Amino acid sequence: MSFVSEFNQLPLAALVSQSQRGENSAVRGLLGKANLSLSEFAQLLSPAAAQSLEALCQRSQAITRQRFGKVIRLFAPLYLSNECINNCKYCGFSRDNPILRVTLSIDDVLREARSLKEQGFRNLLLVAGEHPKFVSNGYMAECVRALHREIPSISLEVGPMETEEYVPMVQAGAEGLVVYQETYDRAVYADLHTAGPKRNFDWRLETPERAYHAGFRRLGIGALFGLSDWRMEAIAVAAHAQYLLRNCWKAQLTLSLPRLRPCAGEFQPLTVMTDRDLVQLMCAFRLFLPDAGLVLSTREPAPLRDGLIPLGVTMMSAGSHTEPGGYTGAGRDKLHRTERGRIVELAAGSSEWASNATGQFEIADDRSPQEIAELLRQLGYEPVWKDWDAALTPSHLTNTCSGV
Repeated sequence: MSFVSEFNQLPLAALVSQSQRGENSAVRGLLGKANLSLSEFAQLLSPAAAQSLEALCQRSQAITRQRFGKVIRLFAPLYLSNECINNCKYCGFSRDNPILRVTLSIDDVLREARSLKEQGFRNLLLVAGEHPKFVSNGYMAECVRALHREIPSISLEVGPMETEEYVPMVQAGAEGLVVYQETYDRAVYADLHTAGPKRNFDWRLETPERAYHAGFRRLGIGALFGLSDWRMEAIAVAAHAQYLLRNCWKAQLTLSLPRLRPCAGEFQPLTVMTDRDLVQLMCAFRLFLPDAGLVLSTREPAPLRDGLIPLGVTMMSAGSHTEPGGYTGAGRDKLHRTERGRIVELAAGSSEWASNATGQFEIADDRSPQEIAELLRQLGYEPVWKDWDAALTPSHLTNTCSGV
């Protein structure tokens, strides 16, 4: 039975109700308990649990240090393309947005990766919009193959594929796959995805399972907070994580908790998730899934990121760019504009000619990787750029692999 079948049977409404009416005494009893149920996880999201946030944070920090030590893995997203055939109302890459687009050549991708390598990164997440040409001509596999000679840890965040389409990428050296469901609310999902293959909710929901059968050894999931009720999304992500841990147990699992950021198209969040809500959610996930990696991106502002580091984070991005060619300016000679799905070539010498491609969203923490690494050291953590650092103990080696 796939997760789609299990999700369809999930008493989501009842669990959301529990997450809104937990009691203080019950929440306090959960702080020292191991092996929480999904119902108990829901109680950790309650307003009552928010009243015990300090105790929740302390428990989350203790579990994280016990399971992961004081190490944080650093990674960088490398955007290969912002071309996409989907219309998603909230995404800067949405097909009908009149933005500057480009797909980097293999040489351009190598140029970007070498710039990141010079900054210390040995762990890259390759990101692209959803377009059939990335698979049909072997582009994605070739990118991985070229980079794997110099970058030992490569993960992908690309449009969902069939298992057999993922296999060449795994064989080329890709280790991990990240796929956000975006929202687990079927009605909201249908309203936001107006055209393209991404409209298929069930197909996307089964993606981690197909990736696992293709041989990926790291799986990353998450919801994009700001599209539907955050407690509902969190419970659905938790149920999805439980399923993957049971059925894809050879792979390591990470959870991302991204909140919507400004982007092309000027979509406004449909719901609000406060900073305090995010802290509560991260701690609740740590208590519920003590061995899962928790990823913190540059979507969040620097002061909040600094405060979240001790509470459960195992992996952080740093110095990120969300546009293809953002690190070196690569690909500018191939820029073009799309308007309602049509390609419009740029006029030579126009004001856009020397521009960068449009990014997916605005980042909130623009500190350099070196600044982030130094901050981690000041906080007593070890920044880890690659999995096999000789300074790490064997147990740390295992734990710092828990993410993509």
